[in-house]
Amino acid sequence: MKQQICILGSTGSIGTQALEVIAEHPDLYEAYCLTANSQVEKLAEQAHRFRPAAVVIADETHYDRLCTLLADCPDIKVYAGAQALCEVVEAEPVDTVLAAMVGFAGLRPAIHAIRAHKKICLANKETLVVAGELVMRLAQEYHAPVLPVDSEHSAIFQSLVGDHDNEIEKLLLTASGGPFLHHSPEQMAAVTAADALRHPTWDMGAKITIDSATMMNKGFEVIEARWLFGVPAEKIQVLIHPQSILHSAVQYVDGAVKAQLGVPDMRLPIQYAFSYPRRLHLSGERLNLFGRALEFYEPDTQRFPCLALAYEALRRGGNTPCVLNAANEVANLAFRNAQCSFLHMADVIAETMARVPFIQNPTLQQLFDTDAEARRVAAQLTDK
Repeated sequence: MKQQICILGSTGSIGTQALEVIAEHPDLYEAYCLTANSQVEKLAEQAHRFRPAAVVIADETHYDRLCTLLADCPDIKVYAGAQALCEVVEAEPVDTVLAAMVGFAGLRPAIHAIRAHKKICLANKETLVVAGELVMRLAQEYHAPVLPVDSEHSAIFQSLVGDHDNEIEKLLLTASGGPFLHHSPEQMAAVTAADALRHPTWDMGAKITIDSATMMNKGFEVIEARWLFGVPAEKIQVLIHPQSILHSAVQYVDGAVKAQLGVPDMRLPIQYAFSYPRRLHLSGERLNLFGRALEFYEPDTQRFPCLALAYEALRRGGNTPCVLNAANEVANLAFRNAQCSFLHMADVIAETMARVPFIQNPTLQQLFDTDAEARRVAAQLTDK
C-alpha cells in the first residue's frame, strides 16, 4: 500500500521538494491532497502532474479560477477556505500530513490532523512555537507521531536514534548566520529586504529567509526543540556554522557528541520523515569533506536580538511565544514592504511582548485571541 500524503503548502519550498521525493519513490508514496494559500496556477500545475484526490486553495477568491484550471480533471475534487484545510487532513485515506504552511495559519489544520491520528511531518515552525505544550500533549493523547522536517531538528532526531533512553546534556542547534553574519550594526541599519533575501546557503520562502537574516528563525527552532525533545532552554545551545554541513548534534552526559552531516538538501529530512525508520535512496549530490573547513561561532545576541527574544519568550512561557510569533510575522511583512527597518523589527517584537497581557496556561482559543491582539499592537508599532 502506498503511503497517502496530504501536503499543506505544496507550492512552497518544502512542499515542492516533498513532491520531488514522492516523484522519486512513486511505488511508496502518493500525493492524496495538495493545498496552497493563493498560488493557484502553480497548484493547478502540480495537480495535473500528481493527480491527487483533492486540492484546496485557502484563499477563497481563487476558487473559481482553480476550478477552471482543473476542468479537464473531473476526478480531482476542488475545495477552498481555511475550514477545508482542516477537513481534508481528516480524510480517511490520509496516512501522513506534511505541515509545510508558513505562519500561524498552519496551527489549526495541524491540530485537526493530530486529532485524526495522522502522522505529522512537521515543517511549520509556528505550530510548536505558538502552542508547543498543547500540541505535544494532544499528539500523545491521540497517538499521533510528530516527526521533524526542519533540517536542524531532523539532524537531532537522527542523532537520537538508538539513544532515546540516554540522558541528554545539551542539544547543539546550528545556524548558518544568514547574509549579515559579519555586518557591523551600522551596516545592518542600512540593509534592505532585497539584501536580506539573498541567503548564502538555503533556498527558502521570503518570510523564512528574512527570519534567518534576523536569527528569529533560529529562535523559533530553539522553542521547537524544547517541545520536540523535552529539553529545557538552558540545555539548547545555538552554534553559528556558515558551511551548513553539520546540521545539528546531541551531546550526551558522557561527553559524546552525535551529529548528522550532509549537503544542504531539504529533500533528505523530508524523505526521512516520510520513511522513518527506513532510509531510502535519494538522488543528488553527496557530501565531500576533503579540503573543507568547518567553522563554529557563538551567536552575537547584541547584533541579533531576535534570538535573545525567543529565549526570553521560552523562559516566560504561557502565551508569550504566541505574542513573539505574531509580532514577528507583522514586523517581517512590514520590513519586506519597506514599512519597517531591519533593526526596528526586534524593537517592534520586544515592545509587543511587553504590552500584550500574559496568560500562564492559555487555552487554544486564548492563543487565537492572543495572536489577534499581538498583531494589532505590532501593526500600530510598525506604522510609526
